[in-house]
Formats: sequence, structure tokens, C-alpha cells
Amino acid sequence: MSDIAAIRRLLEVLVMIALFVTAYFAKDLLLPILLGFLLALTLSPLIRSLEKLGIAPPLGAVMLIGFVGLIIFVLAGLSAGTVATWADEIPSLGNEIRRKLQGWVQTVENVRSATEQVEQITSENGAGAAEEVVVKQPGLLDNAMTTGARIGGTVAVALVLALFLLASGDLFYLKLVQSFQTFTGKKRALKAVYDVERRVSRYLLTITVINAGLGISVGLYLFALGMPVPYVWGMAAFLLNFLPYIGGVIGAVLVGAYAIATFDSLGYAILAPIGYQILTGIEGQFITPYLVGRRLELNTVAVFLTVVFWGWLWGIAGALVAVPFLVVFKVICENVTALNMIGNFLDKSNPEITASAADEAAAEKPAA
Repeated sequence: MSDIAAIRRLLEVLVMIALFVTAYFAKDLLLPILLGFLLALTLSPLIRSLEKLGIAPPLGAVMLIGFVGLIIFVLAGLSAGTVATWADEIPSLGNEIRRKLQGWVQTVENVRSATEQVEQITSENGAGAAEEVVVKQPGLLDNAMTTGARIGGTVAVALVLALFLLASGDLFYLKLVQSFQTFTGKKRALKAVYDVERRVSRYLLTITVINAGLGISVGLYLFALGMPVPYVWGMAAFLLNFLPYIGGVIGAVLVGAYAIATFDSLGYAILAPIGYQILTGIEGQFITPYLVGRRLELNTVAVFLTVVFWGWLWGIAGALVAVPFLVVFKVICENVTALNMIGNFLDKSNPEITASAADEAAAEKPAA
């Protein structure tokens, strides 16, 4: 019996590794599918609200997905020109930042210069120096166009998939429940499915609204400071805030670098990243915990490890979808008895210890 259990655990580990390997190589296929399901989960309560008003799910799905697609198209159109201009101005912006931070940059340049000299001496003294082959890399504009086309394709597939899922109403859930044989199993599965949808959609919709509010606040603050194209930075803050802990730091660094290159006074430029950090701190410490609620708060360590893992697996896109995916997984774990232990680990709240459990733990504690 123990051998069978060991073989079963080994097979489970191998299946898990195979899934992660598949996810790594099938990123371009799985990412839009995952985004489509997350978008459908987010908008499903709105579809039911429209259905109560007499609007059929297919029509409601077309209206909502069309509205979301229009917003994405408008925002992409507004930011495309600015991002293209920044791509051309990156060398000049870098030179401007170096000029204003000359004292700090000089130290880094000295270290870099010394390193290059050591490498040059080593290469000259080496016997039979090999001919250096330089591979010409694609231009920045070509990379930007390729990335833009990939992002556009991913968004298009996600929107179409979300449209089909929302238009089908409860058909997908009913097909899932039909796979269970007993009435009790069907009832439990249906309850779990609707609980997952309700809680995850509430979380994703709330987080999206909070991030939109943060993006608007950041844009208005930078507009008041006189920062060029503040709406682009507002959109960046909206997207980066899906990255807990890390997104706020990345946004502040980027805003600070651009502010230093833009404003003449270094002291005035520092106000941009400081204000950015204050706004993200207020959002993270007060607004999100209050609106989201403690039931869906996640273990900080689990969140950090999930973001790091999915960032390594899928890059920036993986890091952005890591936390929503973790929320979905946590809710599923809470509704599946076999996964309750994992769900408890992902929960941020302190576990409740009964008096009997405390007595047992005290009795088992070794004496000092």
C-alpha cells in the first residue's frame, strides 16, 4: 500500500512538472485563454444584472465586450504616439538624466571604465585572440511593432473568448456540473462554481475599479506638477498596480526618471515619485483592504512567490495575471475539500485555535 501511495505522489509531481513545462512553451496560446476567462468572470455579474432588466446574455455580452474593446482601443490610440516618441528619445533622455545626476553617474562610470580596461587587457594577453562576431540586433522600432502586434493579438483573442463565454450564460457551468454522476455531487459542484464566480468576480471588478481610480489620481497629480502626457503615466499606474508591492516601486522609478529628465530642478522632480508612492501607499494600506475585505486577503509570502514565479514563467504578462490567478485558485481550494489545506495557507488571516487544540499543542511542546 505504501508503494502505491509513493508511486501516486511521484506521478502527481511529474504531472505538475509537465503542466508547468507546457505552460512555459505554450504561453502565446494559454495567456489569451486565461485572460478571456478572467474577463468573463469579472463581467458575469453585470451580465446577470442586464438579464434582470430584460437584456438577453448574447446582447449584453456584445454591449459589455464592445465597451471594453472601445476603451482599450481609445487608450492604445492615445498612448501609441507618445510611446513611439519616447522610443526615439530614449538616448537623449538618458543623457539628460546623466547630466543632472553627474555626481552619482561619475562613480558608476569610473567603475565601468575600470572593468572595461581589465577586460581589454585580458583579451589582448590571451593567446590566439578569437575574432569577435557582432550580431546586429533588431531595431527598437521593430521590437516595439512586434510586441504591439503580439499584445494586440492576445487582447483580441481574450475579448472574443470572453464574448462567447458571457453570451452562453450558464451553459458552461451546466455542462461542467453534468460531468458529476450523483445529485449530491451536482449540487455541491454547482454551489462551488457559483461561489467561485461570485467571489472572484467581486474581487477582480473591485481591484480593477480601484486601479482605475489610482491611475486617474496619479494622472491628475502629475498634471498638477506640469508633467508631460500625464494620462500615459496614469494608464501605466493602472496596469502596474496589478503587481502588488513591485508595481508601485517600478512606477515610482519610471516616473522619477522621466521627471528628472523633464524638470530643471532636481528637488522639484523628486516630488513626482514621492507623490506616486504616497498615492499607491494610501491605496494599498487603506482603500484596497477596506473595499476588498479580509476574506479574500492573501498571504504576503504566497503573493510574492506567485508574482516571482509567473514573472519568470511568462514575463511581465505572467506577473500581471499572477495575483488574479492566485485569487481564483484560492477560492477553488476553499470549495474543494481535498485542497482546503492549500487554501488555508494562502489565506492572510490568522488561524483560529480552539481551546482543546491549544491544550494539545501545549502538551506536545517539548519542555525547556
